[in-house]
Amino acid sequence: MRHSVPLTFGGQPLTVDRARRMRWTATGMLVAMAVVFVSTTGLVGAHPAWGYINAFAEAAMVGGLADWFAVTALFRHPLGLPIPHTAIIPENKDRIADTMAQFLRENFLTPAVVARRMSGMNVAKAAGEFLAAPSGNGPERGADGSIDERSRITSGAAELLAEVLESLDPDRLGNQVRAGLAGQLGKLDIAPLAGRMIETTMADKRHQPLIDGFVRWAGLTLEDNEETIRDIIHQRVAGVLRWAGIDKTISSSVLDGLYKLLAEVLVNPDHPLRGKIEEGLAKLGQDLQHDPETRARVEEMKRDLIANPAVAVWWTGVWERMRQSLIRRARDPESGMGEEMRNMLAELGAALQADERLQLQINRFARRTMVGVATRYGDQIVRLVSETVKRWDATTITARVEGAVGRDLQFIRINGTLVGGLVGMVLHALSEVL
Repeated sequence: MRHSVPLTFGGQPLTVDRARRMRWTATGMLVAMAVVFVSTTGLVGAHPAWGYINAFAEAAMVGGLADWFAVTALFRHPLGLPIPHTAIIPENKDRIADTMAQFLRENFLTPAVVARRMSGMNVAKAAGEFLAAPSGNGPERGADGSIDERSRITSGAAELLAEVLESLDPDRLGNQVRAGLAGQLGKLDIAPLAGRMIETTMADKRHQPLIDGFVRWAGLTLEDNEETIRDIIHQRVAGVLRWAGIDKTISSSVLDGLYKLLAEVLVNPDHPLRGKIEEGLAKLGQDLQHDPETRARVEEMKRDLIANPAVAVWWTGVWERMRQSLIRRARDPESGMGEEMRNMLAELGAALQADERLQLQINRFARRTMVGVATRYGDQIVRLVSETVKRWDATTITARVEGAVGRDLQFIRINGTLVGGLVGMVLHALSEVL
């Protein structure tokens, strides 16, 4: 079943007033020539000029009628009569659809044509100029009051991001992301990487702040657990010492000695204990890279950590908070996400304008992509054009074509009327001479 498609342009009904006015103009000229012909027929012998006027009107009337028939026959049967080879467009719309599709395929969607067209275009630079251009009167409107296209792009991208994040199952997506991370971590050999990191850090002396931080942490931990340490010493010493109260002196001495040791390590970069820590770190870095047993233990710890259900629960919570935060930021016009995206687009545009190598790579990629699209999907595109035109009914295709070129076709009628009249005058003059 075929349905009539409304005649539209840009989502609005296509106006045919101009074509209708030209049709009435051409018809009016034809009627005027008929009136002149009838009015001057009886005056031909009165003066030679009337003969020329009558001949002009007669030939103009014939030329206008011929062109009216020709133009009308393209779209409908003249006067409703089923004359053969009239109503050409509606009667042959399927063949026209196939011909249009084939013309499009052979002249526009061949790989050679697409490659030739794309070779003369600097797509990357044009995109860079668009992205890097200033926004005018702010991020939302340009200098002429129109909406800034980049604001539309960023707003649309933010809304699309929010809708995508909302449409996806959070549990399933979180599990997929976790599974992907777990798979990548499972393939990654962490031990050698950690060993090289330790060696590089120590070579650049960047491990000193870490040791200082560890010493401070040890001091704070010791301070927070003084009573526990005193209780342990109290329980360990002999009963006589506890009775004499010497256990308190011992615990205080132990704590003071530990505090003094940590302070000395912290202020003295050459302290022996600091050197021992560095030796331990250096050995750990070597073992992580070269000791199979150490590497095996690290890998086992990594696998246990990945398989731990608590880690899975933790990651699910982290992912859900990230997802909700992104949705809120994307939907909130005051969040600054749009401005950040505009800045990113502007920086990308500046890079596209300045870097010729990047332009070359992007243009080559765009050209290959378009050639690939033409090669793989050219037949589907032209088939879509053909099938779309075939689905139109006769009224729709007639209205669309006539609305597009009807005004120019009425000029054919007007020109036919005028040219026919001039030919009639020439013929009349020749008949007078001969």
